Amino acid sequence: MNIDIHATGSYIPNSAQKVRLLVDMVRGKRAVEAQNILKFAPQAAATPLLKVLDSAIANAEENFGINRSDLIIFKIYADEAPTRKWRKFGARGRFKPWLRRNSHITVVLREME
Repeated sequence: MNIDIHATGSYIPNSAQKVRLLVDMVRGKRAVEAQNILKFAPQAAATPLLKVLDSAIANAEENFGINRSDLIIFKIYADEAPTRKWRKFGARGRFKPWLRRNSHITVVLREME
């Protein structure tokens, strides 16, 4: 019987496209190894992704009593969240929108067999 441990991060102020670059690096790896990869990744999206991963690991240890060294990243994905549209006015009275993109991050861990 496999137990899925979930953690989500909502409205992360990084675009889903940039978060997916990091998500692809850690997919399928051990949770501890993924933490080390994200700690030293230079991208700005690594910090919120690491927080969601840490939350999932804490859920596994606290709620299910699973050791962190036995966890593997089963599923991880980043979806688009609502985009904030800010105004910037251009030449000749034109309107140029700034799109502030956000993302939702979901991490699903599973115990190794």
